[in-house]
Amino acid sequence: MSEKFKALVVNQEGDNFTREIQSIDKNFLKHGDVLVKVHYSSLNYKDALILKNGARLVKEFPHIPGVDLSGEVVESSNSNFKEGDEIIATGMRIGETFYGGYSQYAKIKGEFIVKKPKSISTRQTMVLGTAGFTAVQCAFTTKQTREVLLLGEKVNDVIVTGASGGVGSIAVMVLSKLGCNVTAVTSKDDNIEYLKSIGAKNIIKTNDLNVEARPLDKGLYDGAVDTVGGNVLAKVLSHIKHSGIVAACGNASGIKLNTTVMPFIIRGVKLWGIDSVAASLKRREFIWKEAAKLVDFEKLEESIKEISLEELLKVYPDMLGGKTSGRYIINLSK
Repeated sequence: MSEKFKALVVNQEGDNFTREIQSIDKNFLKHGDVLVKVHYSSLNYKDALILKNGARLVKEFPHIPGVDLSGEVVESSNSNFKEGDEIIATGMRIGETFYGGYSQYAKIKGEFIVKKPKSISTRQTMVLGTAGFTAVQCAFTTKQTREVLLLGEKVNDVIVTGASGGVGSIAVMVLSKLGCNVTAVTSKDDNIEYLKSIGAKNIIKTNDLNVEARPLDKGLYDGAVDTVGGNVLAKVLSHIKHSGIVAACGNASGIKLNTTVMPFIIRGVKLWGIDSVAASLKRREFIWKEAAKLVDFEKLEESIKEISLEELLKVYPDMLGGKTSGRYIINLSK
C-alpha cells in the first residue's frame, strides 16, 4: 500500500469545527484488526449531519466519517479474513465511534465485517449501503416474517411511506420483486414515474396521510414499511388488516406517535422496529445475499451519482437542505 493516502478528516477545537481532505498514513488509523483498501463509500443523511458539526455522535476528534464502506482486505490479524477478501462494512458505529469509510484505507474490527457475496460487486454494495440494507430488512420483516416465521396468511397489498427516499424506493423495488402490490407514498411529483418503473402499483401523496388518525380505519394493507414516523405512521397503522406487520425505521415526520392500542389488540397488528446499526453478523450475511437477488441494479443506476471525496464536501450541505435526490456513492479512487 502507499505510504500516504487521502482521507476526509473532521476536527473540533472549542467552537471551531473543520472538515478537510488530508494526507495521512496507516498509523493515523487507530481502530480495528483488518486493514481495508476502500473502493467505495456512500453519503447518508447521518453522514451529512456528522460532516456539518459531528451531530453529537462523534465523541473523539480528529475523526474520519463514513458509516458505509466496501473494499479489499490488504492486511489482517483476524483469522476470519485474509489478504484479497472483498468485504462490506456498515453500521456498528463505524463513522461515528470508529473511523469510517471516507478514507482510501480503513482499519475495521473483524466482527463488524461481512464477506461480500460473489454475486454482487463492491460498487453495488454501496449503491445499496445502509439505506438498501435497511430496506431489505424492512421488506423481509413485512412479508417473510408474517408468511414464514409466524405462519400467517400471504402478504399481498403493502404500503411504503417516504418512497422517494433511499430506503423507501429500494423497499418498493424489493417488495414488488417478492410479489406484492405496492402502494408508494411520496411528496415529490417528479418521482412518480420512477416509482412506477421500480414496481409501485399505486401512488399516494404524503399529505393525504399526514393527518390525525382514527383509532381504526378501513383495513387496506396486509403490511407496511414506514420510513417517516409521526402522523403518517399512525395513519398507516389504522389501515393495516388483521395480523399485518409494519416495519418502522425512520422519523422524518416526527418522533412522536399519536395512536391507540386498538390496531394491536383488535387486529393483532405488529409494529416492528428496524435497527440496521446493530444487526447481528448472521442477519447481515443473509440480507446481503438476498439483496443481490432482489435488487435491480440497472434500474437503480438511474438515480446514482458517483463523486469524489472533494465533491462530497460540496454535496453534503445540499442533502441537509433537501436539495438532493437519488443516492450518492463516493469512489475512493477518484
